[in-house]
Amino acid sequence: MLFLLIFHFFRVFHPFFVSVTEIKHNDRAKSLEISSKVFFNDLEDALEKKYQKQLDILKPTEKTRITPLLQDYLQKHLQIKVNGKATPLQLIGYEIEEDAVWCYLEAPKVNQIKKMEVRNDVLFEEHDSQTNMLHLTVKGKRQSTKLDNPTHTAAFTFR
Repeated sequence: MLFLLIFHFFRVFHPFFVSVTEIKHNDRAKSLEISSKVFFNDLEDALEKKYQKQLDILKPTEKTRITPLLQDYLQKHLQIKVNGKATPLQLIGYEIEEDAVWCYLEAPKVNQIKKMEVRNDVLFEEHDSQTNMLHLTVKGKRQSTKLDNPTHTAAFTFR
């Protein structure tokens, strides 16, 4: 119980800034399936600042306004190279879950993966202490790392 109180105290007075991105290679569909979880208030602030627009990511009626901004933002801040070649990501959509937003992206036409380089500087401009966790799964093997601002790139190899 004491641990929970201490944890809550530090969370309230020393907020942490973290995102989690899961990248899975779908061998059957020859695509990358990406899901990225970010605190919605931080993401909303970043979008408002970058695009100079007042947004409310929690309102379903705002999706048509937010989706193209989110696509553009993620294209600039979440980039993947497979075997040395840039792989364009397409935003499929997003949904709100409690205090976070899940962004779903896809990269079609991704065959065999020997090497993957991921650049993830989502929210780095917003928070000096931002950490972006990465989890990659290729051929059933999972690799993970974390990117602490300002380190924004990680490389993975698969056999």
